[in-house]
Amino acid sequence: MAAKTSTEAESDKPLRHGYTTGSNATAAAKASLVRLITGEPVPFAEILLPIGERVTFAIVSQEAGDNWVESGVIKDGGDDPDATHGALILARVEWQEEAGIVLDGGVGVGRVTKPGLAVPVGEPAINPVPRKMLRTTVQEVLNQFELMDRGVKVTISVPQGEEIAKKTLNERLGIVGGISILGTRGIVVPFSTAAYKASVVQAIKVAKASGCQALALTTGGRSEKTAIELYPEWPEEAFIQMGDFVGFSAFHGKKQGFRRLSVVGMMGKLSKVAQGVMMVHSKSAPVDFNFLAAVAADAGADEALQEQVRQANTATHAGELMTAAGLPQFFDLLAACCSREVHRHVGGEIEIETILTTMQGAILGRAMYDGNDCGDSDRDRG
Repeated sequence: MAAKTSTEAESDKPLRHGYTTGSNATAAAKASLVRLITGEPVPFAEILLPIGERVTFAIVSQEAGDNWVESGVIKDGGDDPDATHGALILARVEWQEEAGIVLDGGVGVGRVTKPGLAVPVGEPAINPVPRKMLRTTVQEVLNQFELMDRGVKVTISVPQGEEIAKKTLNERLGIVGGISILGTRGIVVPFSTAAYKASVVQAIKVAKASGCQALALTTGGRSEKTAIELYPEWPEEAFIQMGDFVGFSAFHGKKQGFRRLSVVGMMGKLSKVAQGVMMVHSKSAPVDFNFLAAVAADAGADEALQEQVRQANTATHAGELMTAAGLPQFFDLLAACCSREVHRHVGGEIEIETILTTMQGAILGRAMYDGNDCGDSDRDRG
């Protein structure tokens, strides 16, 4: 039997998940609080991830003072390490007089200075799910030791964060001074490996073999949940998390004989697809705000609003501006652009539907394209 190529060998390897900065920060915070309460060193900390999995993290450093403890965890990005892979994540916990849990960002954690992000302007760039993880875990420890009413302040720091942030889009997004503490599931899924591409192709083949008539290609877990709610009659094999590989997945869907694909995702990634970018990793290409302004013009935006869209902080921010202006047709037009671009990318002879959603799963825009010049913009069709 012929030897496998390096790519084939890589594709056979199981994907090793890593853990988000939010998970690491939460584990460090738990270790610090337990040490603060007991006075005993804490070498490991177990936390519950948002996906329901319990994971134990090694504590690589721990310092204590009169009223505080600071613990550190090294971030492991798994098989698809990003810029924060190997970074030291620190959590300093201290008592405070007033009851309640206060979260803050220290050295190397960015501060939000522009609108359109998941965190308000002025706040440390600790995203909503990590905030919830930190608060829930701290409260559980306080309850465990019957200290429910004690006040606690948690400060997350990343000593190399400001340098790491230069490798990210944070500065352009208005996050200054360091990285963001991120994560929605608690784990890092390696979306940019040959092994992941192979798993997408395999999933498409399984869907075909299972008799599926159409595919729902989603950018992640949240958009997949939305797709399942939209098409409850479709078999589970029809729903495939394509990650960042929109063009790749659509091409292989057509190659396997499917004649209808539904692409489901949020503004940030699908606005890139609308401008013809088929690999939508955050580092693949920037959002073209001039393009979004042109779509806004088609939706009826005046010159002033078009300029606001050009100056928007994120694609989501641009969408918020259009919603506030009472021009929801913007999203249908953007979805139509996505459908046409994917249709063009795969060479036609297929129906492409695009569904733009919010993070909460609400539909913003929807359009079907089958090769005719006018896309079927259809918000209500289900």
